[in-house]
Amino acid sequence: MSGERPRIALVHGTDAAVAPAVEGLAAAFPEAEPWNLLDDRLLPDADAAGGLTPELAERMSRLIGFARAGGASGVLLTCSMYGSVAAAARLDIPVLAPDEAAFARVAGAGWGGVLVVGSFATAAQDAGERLRSALAAAGASTRVDAVTAGAALGPSREGDTAALTRALLDAVSGRAADAVVLAQYSLAPAAGELERRLGLPVVAGPQAAAAMLKERLNA
Repeated sequence: MSGERPRIALVHGTDAAVAPAVEGLAAAFPEAEPWNLLDDRLLPDADAAGGLTPELAERMSRLIGFARAGGASGVLLTCSMYGSVAAAARLDIPVLAPDEAAFARVAGAGWGGVLVVGSFATAAQDAGERLRSALAAAGASTRVDAVTAGAALGPSREGDTAALTRALLDAVSGRAADAVVLAQYSLAPAAGELERRLGLPVVAGPQAAAAMLKERLNA
């Protein structure tokens, strides 16, 4: 790409996802200009409704349209519960679900079983269901178990990586798996230390998604 820096709209459902998404973009797509769009009720409203409703999907669609109208070269949703909205978008720019690249890694790894961890139940269950669908489409037989780490919610919002790591470690310890998948961008800061302490691969979305977005834009 040449000329002006491509503007990448990062659409968030919580402010805890902003820093991990921006850092992932800086690491994998440094020539991009991040543009953060935040609706901090997207996650609580979906949790209260028991999942993604048509009204909430439409609200996210309007944010994607706003990003396109504002000159975005690409859009990355950082809230895993809204991944299906990215898949349904029909725009002339790339619109990525937050964990599309992460799911592709799991599908290609050949692991026997993975744990999908979220800081609240609807996030973990939604990500687990979508990962199962992605694996089935890829012909992979990896077992997927959803795990809720409720104690991770506060530290993820407060930016306390040490406490976040402990909460995630407590949630997955003693469970048999070949890898851990973090269901939310807000959990990504703990990925490196969690991987070291577990001795297992820990898959987090931000950097993988940024690299995939760069590839699609260059294509």
